[in-house]
Amino acid sequence: MSYQPRGGDRGRARGGRGAGRGDRGGPRGGAGGGRGSPAPSSQGSYGGGARGSPQRGGDRGGGSRGGRGFAPAGRGAPSAYANVPLIYNPTPSTPTQLDARISQADSLIPALKGLHLGPERPARPGYGTAGRAIVVRANFYAVNLSKDAFFEYSIEIKPDPKSQKARVKRRILDLFEQSDAGALYRDYVAHDGAQRLISARPLPQPLSGTVRYYEHGDSGPPANADQYTVTITYTKDLPTAPLQKYLNGQPDGAKDHVDPIISALQLVLQRQAAQTGHRAGKNRFFFQDEEMRQIGPRLWALMGFYSSVRPVYKQLMVNVNVCMTAFHEPGNLAEAMQGFDRASIGAAAQEYMARVKVSTRHLGYKRVKTVFKVGNKTASQQMFPCEEFGGQISVKDFFLRKYKIRLQHADDLPVVDVGSPRKPTYLPAEVCTIEAGEPHYGKLLPDETSNMLRYASRRPAHNAHLIAERGMGKLGLSPATNLLGEFGISVAAQMTVIPARELAPPSVTYSKGKPRVNNGSWNIVDVKFHHGGKMPSWKVLVVRDGRSQLNGPGDPRLENLLRAFTAKCQSSGIQIPPSKPQIAATLELPPRNQDPGRVRALTMVEQALRSFGDPKSISMIVVLLSGRDDFIYPGIKRIASVKLGVLTQCMLLEKALKENGQDQYLSNVALKINTKLGGINHRLDPNAMTWLTQKKTMMIGIDVTHPGPNSVGGTPSIAAVVASVDKDFVQFPASLRLQKSKQEGIAELKEMVIERLLAFRQRSQGLPDRILIFRDGVSEGQYDKVIYEELPQIFQAFKVIDPKNPKYQPKLSIVICGKRHHARFYPDKSENADKNGNTRPGTVVDKGVTAIFDFDFYLQAHAGLQGTVRPTHYIVIYDENGLDADAIQQGIHNTSYLYARATKAVSLIPAAYYADVVCEQARYWIHGFLNQANSDEASSTGASATGRGPGQRDAREAAEQRVYDAAKAMWGNGLHENLKNSMFYL
Repeated sequence: MSYQPRGGDRGRARGGRGAGRGDRGGPRGGAGGGRGSPAPSSQGSYGGGARGSPQRGGDRGGGSRGGRGFAPAGRGAPSAYANVPLIYNPTPSTPTQLDARISQADSLIPALKGLHLGPERPARPGYGTAGRAIVVRANFYAVNLSKDAFFEYSIEIKPDPKSQKARVKRRILDLFEQSDAGALYRDYVAHDGAQRLISARPLPQPLSGTVRYYEHGDSGPPANADQYTVTITYTKDLPTAPLQKYLNGQPDGAKDHVDPIISALQLVLQRQAAQTGHRAGKNRFFFQDEEMRQIGPRLWALMGFYSSVRPVYKQLMVNVNVCMTAFHEPGNLAEAMQGFDRASIGAAAQEYMARVKVSTRHLGYKRVKTVFKVGNKTASQQMFPCEEFGGQISVKDFFLRKYKIRLQHADDLPVVDVGSPRKPTYLPAEVCTIEAGEPHYGKLLPDETSNMLRYASRRPAHNAHLIAERGMGKLGLSPATNLLGEFGISVAAQMTVIPARELAPPSVTYSKGKPRVNNGSWNIVDVKFHHGGKMPSWKVLVVRDGRSQLNGPGDPRLENLLRAFTAKCQSSGIQIPPSKPQIAATLELPPRNQDPGRVRALTMVEQALRSFGDPKSISMIVVLLSGRDDFIYPGIKRIASVKLGVLTQCMLLEKALKENGQDQYLSNVALKINTKLGGINHRLDPNAMTWLTQKKTMMIGIDVTHPGPNSVGGTPSIAAVVASVDKDFVQFPASLRLQKSKQEGIAELKEMVIERLLAFRQRSQGLPDRILIFRDGVSEGQYDKVIYEELPQIFQAFKVIDPKNPKYQPKLSIVICGKRHHARFYPDKSENADKNGNTRPGTVVDKGVTAIFDFDFYLQAHAGLQGTVRPTHYIVIYDENGLDADAIQQGIHNTSYLYARATKAVSLIPAAYYADVVCEQARYWIHGFLNQANSDEASSTGASATGRGPGQRDAREAAEQRVYDAAKAMWGNGLHENLKNSMFYL
């Protein structure tokens, strides 16, 4: 039998989502998601990623294009590509031909060698040669330019819109293009909706016009409409020559000269999609007539397309992909809230309605507002000061007296606040209409997540067909629009064809048994771990929570479960006594509707955990949960990791008691327990480890997790550093810190690196000669930030770690692990594909669609279990070790088989993977602040202000500081001293 990490491999959504079930013994599922399933929060756009590919949330949507979007008209037609072949081949009668420019790629390497003499941003040292050569199609289309220059202009709008600036500015520019002043030029210009305009021809100067504002959907402006003046001013020419030099690998085509023309081309290539579709997230567009599927009451999954301009060697490309996001069904807000209340148990309306735009017409014309928060009072209860009616008045009475509207839900639905903390504006839900094309930013419920996964997971050939036959046309790329013709732009009709290689898998070894790796995985029937952890004193806690499947400590089913669990641990090599452990059970926990935030319930759980006595004398507490809960599991993890300092392993009774599959479930639990106890599950063949063992090496993983869109303002970010301490690269204890909200860099990296070096020296009797850092969670624009802000802290740690040797300076390399990309690869023939039509584990790409100057590559170490597999993008941004292409590519591929709690290769090198997992665990320690809508604890500290004036800014900063201080108090001293040398987070 074979076991996999949570959710198949790797998938992540950050912020506002429910607690993950990181150690419940089976694949991580439900609200928690897993590395491998597309992120279960709709703040992340589902790109059809396979279970097994990393997926990070963050496609958070932008302002509405004045109501453009879609109104669901049924469940959508069945896909036209339900019977597409396994392999995507648009030219079956013609042999697959590599892109012609590939033959020139090798000539780039000699030119690059003289460009970078230091370790920062090393140039590509060469292309990899290891592995079996194959050919793949990539979802990149060649873009050709025939014009020598474009023209750039600045946009000024006066007066500055008071609210919803991005959405209102874009609407103002829409109106300007419809006006007499702007209509003459709209066919050869593109703009960013705010301040930059690109034109294919020179525009007259001055160019200015005035518009009276009204919303999309109204026939014209009201009598009291706001008036704006739009002025277009010439800035500079944008010549294309520097871009051509850059594409050819010439150093005088400096990137700071190239970025403006690339961003201009991005505006031009996205112009049609921005006009005819709805933008939801960066570079993602959704269209009214594309596939839509209902995933829950008044929630729909809609398919869209992503496009982004990318420079590669000898060619400009546009990267096109399929994406999917959850949207609200347009319609009356009161009906939506009623449907939500019926559909969810214990979920919060605040999260469901987060940042949704609603329109009203009670003033006689359309106005669009954003829901700041859902109130806790009804229209009858909510009072506010009103001079017109002589003082305090209820929302219900105000609407009756002012607008002659008798509210139907004045006593049973809360009002919504569309203002700000300093100036609330209350509206009854029934006078609000959810605008068309409004993304859902909150957490999806488990059933909604399952539905989204089902609709988003398409085979690779299916996605390729959708891109080629629908996406290219919807985006205005093929056939080319008149606008592209004006700019002298043409886009190739076919995806580029590039070389790839399949790297051989390493051999996996156990103390007993010889498993065989097949398609990135292996089974562990009759195997014994290399080193069994010791578990002399373990306890069992039964959490009784409404759905309890056990009648108490004496239940025969519990005895059978513990007998099977003990036997599994013993047969795996864990040193566990055969005697029955101490068992305790909580009293029946109060239900959530009687215990908001489950505060009383968690107090009862803590009391039960403390009843076992001194945590230092306990090897492990096995916690049996009767069901999934967004408070109990995170609370247990916080109590155990922060307060008590004891290892815990949670198991879901619904899985653990099920006879069919129990052995597999318990085997998965044993993988986690053994590693938490310091054991070694499996090793790789020594030949596969030489890239790490040729020198005394420490491997570090770094990640930062940020609060999501529904977290209370001021909620801290969490930084994690994990590092190997042993020669087998199995044990990765962690350091954790809180830092200011959404701070990308790591404020206390020096201190965390010192902690990791001390742990390495204690375990390995000396400091490392070489350090390899794998940095997760860094976008393309932040590579230099790592070098200039994080690297100096690492060097400072080296200087102070050994007072006797202040010149200690191990050889250092830093590799970025990128997952927020849309590169996909499609095998050209069935013999190069797995059973789902994906490329096979070990596929690596470093030619054709990689960076021109940087040392980067795409690696798919894992098998895609469902949907279209996503490789990880690795970029070497600092290198003192002289890494070559084959060493780093094959090395990372081999190491991807070392992930401790799986019997398969994972999509991300384990060091970075562990850093992400420990970040997710640490989120539980400030769970209330990350899930404000669900927590009295967080909401009592106050929400952030959103004003723009000095007074409002000061109020916002003060409110956010209070939240940060409260979260820090909840965090306490962080990880308990007892657990600092363990992998408690698995």
